[in-house]
Amino acid sequence: MDATPPISPLEQALHAARALVLADLVAGQVAEADIVSLVEESVAQRRWWVEQWPQGADYVAGLVAQDVQDALLERYGRWPLCPVCGSGDPHALEVEPELGPDPHWVCHKAGVQVAAVGSLGSAGGGPAGGAAAS
Repeated sequence: MDATPPISPLEQALHAARALVLADLVAGQVAEADIVSLVEESVAQRRWWVEQWPQGADYVAGLVAQDVQDALLERYGRWPLCPVCGSGDPHALEVEPELGPDPHWVCHKAGVQVAAVGSLGSAGGGPAGGAAAS
């Protein structure tokens, strides 16, 4: 009988981070193949990071979200757009804490926490926000 080895906490954290960020990309209707590959690149880079600092496993989801957000800004535009502010220039949400557990998408303009990373689809208040030209 072949027993599958248990998945390490490191791999669990990386898989969870990937799933949460992909959920937010799907909610914003921007989960195309080239964008999903940005998630995979970030997860690969963060694997090394968390191997060096295992205590940082709880921070991986927020870091992957920020990595993907930065990569999208360079290539496509701001993401995720704020669903709270209905007027003014479109602006992106930011991840808080920048390095900490339980990351959330926050609108600094309105001063509100919009959704946990991975929960943009249930944030309400209009579209979750795709990428917009910068």
